[in-house]
Amino acid sequence: MSMGEGPDYANLFESSSLLCTSWETMFTIEGLSKRYPGGVKALEKIDLRIDGPQVVMIIGSSGAGKSTLIRCINRLIEPTTGSIRLHDLEITSLGKRGLRKARRRIGMIFQEYNLVDRLTVMENVLSGRLGYVSFWQAYRRKYPAVDISAAYELLDRVGLLENCNSRADNLSGGQRQRVGIARALMQRPDLLLVDEPTASLDPKTSRQIMRLVVELAKERGTPAIVNIHDVALARTFADRIVGLADGKVAFDGTAAEVTDQVLTDIYGEEDWSTTIKKGAEENGENNNVMTKINRESSAG
Repeated sequence: MSMGEGPDYANLFESSSLLCTSWETMFTIEGLSKRYPGGVKALEKIDLRIDGPQVVMIIGSSGAGKSTLIRCINRLIEPTTGSIRLHDLEITSLGKRGLRKARRRIGMIFQEYNLVDRLTVMENVLSGRLGYVSFWQAYRRKYPAVDISAAYELLDRVGLLENCNSRADNLSGGQRQRVGIARALMQRPDLLLVDEPTASLDPKTSRQIMRLVVELAKERGTPAIVNIHDVALARTFADRIVGLADGKVAFDGTAAEVTDQVLTDIYGEEDWSTTIKKGAEENGENNNVMTKINRESSAG
């Protein structure tokens, strides 16, 4: 891989090369359903609209359809019926070539990281640009200088600059997830999909990863849809929460609107007072941080 010299950070951080204009993007899902052979319904007539750089978190019990929804958006799972539009692009009608191009505009962060263990951190991050370089450039790992500079910037931003030449299989779970975040953002996506990013992480690392995802999404004006199992984390970091139950939307609102009854509608009968209290406490603890993120994003 041709990497050249390190970037001039004083100029690079002021560069707009990584900033996308996805705050203009409108993303809509209408009547989305997914049925598997045998008539098993995973999703049933899902409607969802995102205008602007919202962080939308999807909650629900196992089997509610959270991962299916995320994977239908970029057609890792083929939807049965419905419409998925990213700005002016109808994703469900695309052929193979069109879908490959559309996936450039949709970054994805995976639960199990999906890194190539034998490659370095830098090489994994640069793989986010594979859709934009020729076969031979990719084969020889010779990326344009602007991409290499952008990768350095992102690695510094996610706290892994010193690990750029480390193999991916030498990293901790939290570090591997940070590489996955940087790789997804290397695509300069119009939409960011995040599938259970904290499922394999300890509580402290989970909060750090969620804070990082939200900060980066807002810095770049990129809408993000996050599938998450931790209700307290969702209430702490989400602009908006969508609850799925039996493949249908059971709730769509703000964190403050997630009550005991809402959680019962989504998950079933249970004493939710501890979850609500924990979420409220973490919300209070995090309010200053999130206010600062929003203020800095607006100023930028």
